[in-house]
Amino acid sequence: MDKRSIYSILEEVNDPEIPVLSIIDLGIVRDVKTTDDEVEVIITPTYSGCPAMDVMSENIKKTLIAHGIGNVKVTSVLSPAWTTEWMSEEGKRKLKEFGIAPPHPIYKKKIERLFAPAEQVQCPHCNSNNTHRVSEFGSTACKALYVCDDCKEPFDYFKCH
Repeated sequence: MDKRSIYSILEEVNDPEIPVLSIIDLGIVRDVKTTDDEVEVIITPTYSGCPAMDVMSENIKKTLIAHGIGNVKVTSVLSPAWTTEWMSEEGKRKLKEFGIAPPHPIYKKKIERLFAPAEQVQCPHCNSNNTHRVSEFGSTACKALYVCDDCKEPFDYFKCH
């Protein structure tokens, strides 16, 4: 099976923490290598120690095996470090539709330390920019918790890094 077909199959594997995103949307698939007897999928975690990576690795194997690929290896690499710039535009659109504010690339350079000043984040519910950060950490480590001051709805923001 060729790489293009394997990438297409990998679009069926979703992030277990954000089920509207495939691992392709998320941008964690770094490469696919094929030999006559093995397919190796190389992935990079969004955060080192991300608890979802083991589940994603198992789901990659199960999905490829279900498509007739018998010998599957998943390799995790930490360098280069994953960045939100690797996310697809489609993935960012899906985040917003799901109620999670997507990362803003223009703020990436401003975030130089863990508790950097909160950036302007658009509410995914009403599109207002009148929002504020409640907590540096949301439902997972890769998200911060915000509240919209106009519609009063809380929402997660997928942090840039």
